Amino acid sequence: MFTGLTEEIGSVRHVVSGAEWGSIAIGCRNVLSGTKIGDSIAVNGVCLTVTDLKKDGFTADVMAETLHRSSLGTLRQGDPVNLERAMPADGRFGGHIVAGHIDGTGVLSRKERIGNAVLLEISAAPAILYEIVEKGSIAIDGVSLTVVSVSENGFTVSIIPHTGAQTILLEKNTGSTVNLETDVIAKYVRRFTSPAPEEKKTTLTLDFLRENGF
Repeated sequence: MFTGLTEEIGSVRHVVSGAEWGSIAIGCRNVLSGTKIGDSIAVNGVCLTVTDLKKDGFTADVMAETLHRSSLGTLRQGDPVNLERAMPADGRFGGHIVAGHIDGTGVLSRKERIGNAVLLEISAAPAILYEIVEKGSIAIDGVSLTVVSVSENGFTVSIIPHTGAQTILLEKNTGSTVNLETDVIAKYVRRFTSPAPEEKKTTLTLDFLRENGF
């Protein structure tokens, strides 16, 4: 589990992307403190398991499902990425509950400076927008943010100077793809308020068994 607070901006060393699997190597320093093989690190919001450690970076495997749902497969050598270690049991919640399980991607459709902040508008699929509410939480490339507004085609967030300096969000241009994870509470509310599937009734009866020699 993560909180959506980026600890370090790392750099992609290489990405291997195949039809069924892939791997990614990241250059970094800060998130390696206390990290061991098998631990989880979120890369642009995607929870990955560390499979190899070096003094200046780590490597992680990437499943086909992750490549399909996220933007990791489009990363290239030298690209910056947001990094966050899994939250320790005695840690503090500075953002919101982030699982590191990407729901899908969105596209940065507008950037507008308003005062000391920058407003980002993200276009997204209806299924993702359905789980986003005004003043609720959203993780964009692993960064915990508060939703400013929601429309039929997208939503907006406001990036304060500190967030802009500590993450890669303001380095993105319009048209860039971002990873999105909606609030886990919204997912459960949606599930619990949806009609329960009807149980299939079996046609197997004692009379049927007798008639067929059982």
